[in-house]
Amino acid sequence: GSGINGDGLNRPSDVTWGRNGNIYIADGFGTNNRIAKFDKNGDFVKTWRSTGSAQGQFNGIRGIASDAAGNIYVADAGNKRIQVFDGEGAFKSSIANIGSPQAICISGGATQFLYSSNSNDPESMDAGEIYKVRLNGQVVGRFGRAGKLPKELGMDNAIDCRTENDLWVGEVWNWRAQKITLRR
Repeated sequence: GSGINGDGLNRPSDVTWGRNGNIYIADGFGTNNRIAKFDKNGDFVKTWRSTGSAQGQFNGIRGIASDAAGNIYVADAGNKRIQVFDGEGAFKSSIANIGSPQAICISGGATQFLYSSNSNDPESMDAGEIYKVRLNGQVVGRFGRAGKLPKELGMDNAIDCRTENDLWVGEVWNWRAQKITLRR
């Protein structure tokens, strides 16, 4: 895209839309480590970026999601956290103790939940679980493990969670999308 500090996007990893139609692109593979914001017509608005581990800095952005209040959640995998910003890029909070977040999504409904995959690495059976988190950062549960069988997960790179209990998980390692229904 033109207008992004003259250097375009570099292997973007995810996209989300804000409540007013703004578009937020996670440009986190490669060296950019930034969020690019566009208006609802696709015109460049701004970018925020900085490589590192301090508050507001990124190291390998893998996912991005937005809540009903207009906050932007960024899966900062290299720093093992999800950072929360307002729609203009001002830092609000950080969520930790969820492994290395890869794919993330925020459910619909009156009470929204954040789902975050602690995806396994290629050829590894470590991790693989998905965390269910309140928007205030409180982990309320986790499920799944790495594997190739039904109900196991392999390198999750996408999660869709339009409702609190029905998820679709895209898995690179297993070449599939799997529907997961959570019991209350």
